[in-house]
Parts: sequence; structure tokens; C-alpha cells
Amino acid sequence: MTAVQTVESESSTFEEEPLGSSRAERLSALAQQHGALVTLVVAVIAASLSFDTFLTVDNLSNMAVSSAFLAVVALGMTFVIITGGIDLSVGSLFALGGVLAAWGSQYGTLVALLLPLAVCGLIGLVNGLLIARARLAPFIVTLASLLAARGILLAVTNEGATTYLVDEKSFFARLGQDKILGIGVPVWITVALFVLGAVVLRRTRFGQYVYAVGGNEDAAALMGVPVARTKTSVYALSGLCAGLAGALNAAWLVSGVTILGSGMELEAISAVVIGGTLLSGGFGFISGSLVGVLLLKVIQNVINQIGSLDSAYQQVVSGAFLAVVVIAQTWLGRRRRML
Repeated sequence: MTAVQTVESESSTFEEEPLGSSRAERLSALAQQHGALVTLVVAVIAASLSFDTFLTVDNLSNMAVSSAFLAVVALGMTFVIITGGIDLSVGSLFALGGVLAAWGSQYGTLVALLLPLAVCGLIGLVNGLLIARARLAPFIVTLASLLAARGILLAVTNEGATTYLVDEKSFFARLGQDKILGIGVPVWITVALFVLGAVVLRRTRFGQYVYAVGGNEDAAALMGVPVARTKTSVYALSGLCAGLAGALNAAWLVSGVTILGSGMELEAISAVVIGGTLLSGGFGFISGSLVGVLLLKVIQNVINQIGSLDSAYQQVVSGAFLAVVVIAQTWLGRRRRML
């Protein structure tokens, strides 16, 4: 059996039947993979029964569009975390991408889209090279990029004093505000990206490499997996996703808002982990990250529906929920090793 075939066999095991054939193992796997989905269904049912305005078209539409931007960031983060890494720069890249897109929109839609992709993708590529080639810690490298991207943002906007606006009649603005079949264009773009991401992760050699690197980097290298190239690629992908999300957000708001993105990296990490991806790497799936994003947004929406609670409770609830999920993942992981 070739090295690639071995890697594909192992990653396929992670996706399709990660815990063996015993009933207890399969139940543990199902709980880890689909626990967030069950929780989301329960939360939606409870919210719809408690609040008359929850299932209204306007509320669901707004929630879907606002979820789309975080979801695109979480998509790139999923690849990073599966390799066992972390990317703290995506919040600043999201804000930088929005500002660059708004500035570039005066030169046309193509510039508005390509400029944030090029800059944020380049920063992600630098992150990957430093982590994969120089063997620096992902936490330190991406934290430095977080600060650097925020500094570039402030330089472009004259310390935040300048807000670039997008022409509401431009095609770029329509990407953020138009609807197809009653659903916002950003939502359709996000769905297409997640389908593409799922295909890449599960059906391509690169996806198998991602799982192999996260499962055991040394073993993957011995089997011929291009570890450094794979790690570099996932950080570049994360930067591209953050820049694209920022550009779409600028089209939606028809402006490049400088104060956005603060804490988004933590939201993205939370969504990915809540969706079932292990922080230790080697296990995870794209659909789970989307479910994690939706669950966070439903929780936030419910808190807003209550009205009497301060918005800070969103962070408290999200943090508590993340802690519960991590504890549950740890327990399930230990249970799998014991079975």
C-alpha cells in the first residue's frame, strides 16, 4: 500500500467510522459528531415556542446573513485546527479585508474583491511559512499577525478617522445586499464555499494530508506527506477566507467599518470546536463548523429576544457553552481510548 493510500485510509476512518465497530464506540462517535446539531434543533424549537418573532422571515434572514460572515471565517479555521494549529489573526484580517474592499470598490468590483484576498491571503501565507518552515508556535505567529493587520488597518484609515464608503448602486454592493429566492447573496456564497470545502476535505488528496498532519505529524512525514506545504496552505486558506468574509461584510454594510472583527477569532474557534473538531487536531468536519456557527447565532439571537439581558451575556453564555463542549470532547476522547 502506498503512503497516500495509507493516509487516505486513515483519514477516511476519521470521517466515516472513526471509533471502530462496537456499539459503544459508534455512540460516542455520533455524540461527538452530531451533538451540536441535536443541540441546535432543540434550541431552535425552544426559541420558536418562546418567542413569536423568532421564526419570522426578517429575523431568520438577518440571522442567516450575519452568520454567513462568521461561517466563512470558521471554514478556514476548520482546516487550521484539524492540522492541530490555531489562527488568532482572522479577526483583524476580517476587519482589514472589509476596509480594503471598501477602498478598492471605487475602482470596481474586481479590485474590491481581489485586493483583500491578495493582502489577507499573503498575511496568511507568511503565517504558514513561519509556522511550517521556521517551526514557530502558531499562537505567537498569528498573535503577531493580529497586531500587524490591525496596524495596517489603522494606517490605511488614518488611525480610524477615515471610513471608506461603497457606492450603493455598484455591483459590489449588490453582492452584499441583493437576494436570490428571498435569501441574501452572502448566504448563497457561504453555502457554496462550504460545499466546496467539504469536497476538498473529504474527497481530495490535500484533505487527506490535512487529516494526516493533524493526526500525527511525524508519522505523516514518514509516509511521504508534504507536512510543511500542507500547514502553509491551510494558513493561507484561513487568510483568504477572512479577507473574503470582510469584503462581503463591507458590501453588506456599504462601508469599511474599522471597529469590526474584535474577538471574531475566538468566535470562529468556538464555532469550530462546538461543531466537533478536536483542538488537538486530526478529527473534524466542515458541516460541524457550520452547525457551530448557527448555534452561536441562535444563542445570541435568543438573548436579544429576551431584551432584559445585557449583550455581555452573549459572551458569558458562549464561553460557558464552549467550556462544556471541550469538557465533553475530552471525556469522549478518553472513553474512546478506553473502549
